[in-house]
Amino acid sequence: MKFGGTSVGKPERMRQVSQLITADAESKIVVLSALSGTTNALVEIGNAISSSQREKAKELIDKLEAHYQSFIVELVKKPSSLAKAKAIVAEHFEFLTIILKISFSEALSKDILAQGELLSTKLFSVFLEENGIDHFLLPALEFMSIDSHDEPQINSIRNRLDMLLRQHSDKTLFITQGYICRNARGEVDNLKRGGSDYSASLIAAAITASVCEIWTDIDGMHNNDPRVVKKTVAIEQLSFEEAAELAYFGAKILHPASIWPAQFYKIPVRLLNTMQPEAKGTLITEEAGSEGVKAIAAKDGIIAINIRSSRMLLAYGFLRKIFEVFEKYRTPIDMITTSEVAVSITIESSAELKAIVRELEPFGTIEVEENHTIVSIVGNNLNSTPDILSKLFTALSPVPIRMVSYGGSKHNVSLLIPSAYKTQTLQLLNKGLFGLE
Repeated sequence: MKFGGTSVGKPERMRQVSQLITADAESKIVVLSALSGTTNALVEIGNAISSSQREKAKELIDKLEAHYQSFIVELVKKPSSLAKAKAIVAEHFEFLTIILKISFSEALSKDILAQGELLSTKLFSVFLEENGIDHFLLPALEFMSIDSHDEPQINSIRNRLDMLLRQHSDKTLFITQGYICRNARGEVDNLKRGGSDYSASLIAAAITASVCEIWTDIDGMHNNDPRVVKKTVAIEQLSFEEAAELAYFGAKILHPASIWPAQFYKIPVRLLNTMQPEAKGTLITEEAGSEGVKAIAAKDGIIAINIRSSRMLLAYGFLRKIFEVFEKYRTPIDMITTSEVAVSITIESSAELKAIVRELEPFGTIEVEENHTIVSIVGNNLNSTPDILSKLFTALSPVPIRMVSYGGSKHNVSLLIPSAYKTQTLQLLNKGLFGLE
């Protein structure tokens, strides 16, 4: 069971979490994120230290410590529990104060970021202890690891975790940190992509869990972006492929990296709402459950690159040469369309854009268009769903569509549009595909 920052961000939310994890006698590992707002604050502290703004960093540290001091006073009641909680807060903020005198480095930055999860789990452990809830605090830094390519070592994780669990076989409830890990050099590091969701999925795979539950502040994955569209509904069931497409193309509730361990080891994933635990949420499993369109997601910040060249005509090897440029600069491609004399490609990172364009110029005329959005329509067997393209283009007649990707996946139809049309597009599709306004 993984609980995100908003699920543990207030003392009353931590109380809710304690009720959810003790609702039955089943053995479980509970993964906690940092308290909401903490990671952003720690990033700000790290940035201030790295730019030698020590006074600003100290102000930020003091502000964050004050938040934790008021948090623990509401969280625990017994003097002995409060003393333990105060000691935990003092220990971690003493560390943050000490590093003000140390030369900043990338390794130190990772140490700073780890403090959030360490604090949330230790304080939650004190709360559980005060309430007589038997558990063991499982240190993620003793089993969660990544290799020199920043990839999780699932076999190593399994072996270390199994050893720790056997050492405490009398326990049925374990609390651990999400996001943080050790790297190939044994230093404190983090999982970056997917954070605590990734941790939960890796742990579920390592212990062959019956289910991996991701608890957030929304009741599952919705059919559209509720921040943009007024009326949306939760999707009851998705296949791993559908969920991965939605996550990759912008559904914020789940990071695409956090799907694969559960998918590979066939562990069902449930997306649930801490604030509405009775809601069904979304079940992600090998089975899609139903056919047809299920959801729409949008990914912003997309750059379209158009390469026009008469040399493409009847030429083989042309696309390979283009792809090699993107491979050289480690820049993934999202969409591609081709004609006899042109190739259009989309990317989301502008980090190497200048270098990529420079290397593409010998192939032909290069046009770059920024401020675009990929809108993805996701479902099961879309390539055999009757009238899917007709419904799409009828619904979107007022929207200028720059590119269409259809047929590469049976789960996805993707459209590239100018970002200015994103809200209108999502609303029109909500009405045209789901009949919701």
